[in-house]
Amino acid sequence: MSAADVIAAIATAPGRAAVAIVRWGGPGAAAVAARCVAPWPVPPRVATRATVRRGDGSVVDDGLVTWFPAPRSFTGDDTVEFCGHGGSVAPTQVLARVIAAGARLAEPGEFTRRAVLHGKLDLVQAEALGALIDAPTRAVYHAARVQVSGALSTRLAALRDAMLEVEALLAYDIDFPGEDDGPIGRERVTAAVETALGSLQQLLSTLPAARVAREGGLVVLAGAPNTGKSSLFNALLGEARALVTDIAGTTRDAIDALVDAEPYPWRVVDTAGIRETDDTLERLGIEVSAQWLARADVVLLCGATVAERAVVAEAVRTRTEATLLAVRTKVDIVAASETRSVDKACAVSAVTGEGLDALRRAVTDALATRYPAPRETPLLLAARQTRAVDEAATELQAFRDAWTADALPATVVAVHLRAAVHALETVIGAVDSDEVLGRVFAGFCVGK
Repeated sequence: MSAADVIAAIATAPGRAAVAIVRWGGPGAAAVAARCVAPWPVPPRVATRATVRRGDGSVVDDGLVTWFPAPRSFTGDDTVEFCGHGGSVAPTQVLARVIAAGARLAEPGEFTRRAVLHGKLDLVQAEALGALIDAPTRAVYHAARVQVSGALSTRLAALRDAMLEVEALLAYDIDFPGEDDGPIGRERVTAAVETALGSLQQLLSTLPAARVAREGGLVVLAGAPNTGKSSLFNALLGEARALVTDIAGTTRDAIDALVDAEPYPWRVVDTAGIRETDDTLERLGIEVSAQWLARADVVLLCGATVAERAVVAEAVRTRTEATLLAVRTKVDIVAASETRSVDKACAVSAVTGEGLDALRRAVTDALATRYPAPRETPLLLAARQTRAVDEAATELQAFRDAWTADALPATVVAVHLRAAVHALETVIGAVDSDEVLGRVFAGFCVGK
């Protein structure tokens, strides 16, 4: 890849659509446009009616062209965007004409990579753009939006600067031990390191919330056979995913589905009914249920009566550390006399929808309590970010321990500090490494 190349790609998703955008950019983008767009030139940053034409003058497509001269563009390069007809043929034909006019097909993430190299974005913001596009849930989308704004970048850059200041103090003390007030006070270095370490650990503390944002809080439905678990599962999803019959033991295996809720999505799991059985397949299903219960964040103890819920609560209590929510099922057919005034179960009907909203709020509150949303601390969404921040924290801890013990010369202990700074530099892209950039943009879509 060369920065002098004009790169081009379809910037919208494939498939049937009203419009599609073909984007090309680079130092020669205007020259390419002059060969295939009419009229050209056009006013900067103004959508102008235009056509893309072949060399013989015939029209490929007509639409709107917008010209973004450098450096006021997403990438910092001269950039042209043509918004034409959607579908599969029209944008492909436009792209082919642009390539024939002197551009080449862009690599995955190459536009964003150029934005990073030109200082329009840092590496954290670029990763967040990828997360924004691929976001499986609203929680990830919101977290990615925070990162795109630069909140995480600013925090990491401030941490790096703070550690560089400590490194400068050590360097001064090593090189000029007799200057001014004499050696640098050890407590001054220790205090600065403790502050930086606390900030790193605060970032790492967001990992559980980030995991739940991506994967969903695990909500497991538990109960005896025929207590309405599968019907409730379908009702929560709004579609029939689980087989529902009056035959006990119908659910032999766990079925899971993602419900995109806020602040965290749920991964709802319908499990086999818990009971003693000689049926081999059903017993295997119950063993699978136990595995889900062990991992659960919230368990819905399902039963139409107090007795049914008490039995399942007793069976589940030793198998999970999840938050337990009692759910009185089948309220549309089971008489209210079956329950007691002291019963705090959430009453629901999968048929009429009664109580479902209250149950959803209860699950949402349970997940929010279990995974408090970090205030003013952006989530670490990328595995690369997590590894680097964890490495920086580990190196900083090693420095602190050795420094406070005064067991090694400052020149030796400072190696840990330098490693911590380097780890943060790899996150924000202060280290110019083609390998790092390659890994970040390998998963991007073409045209972004």
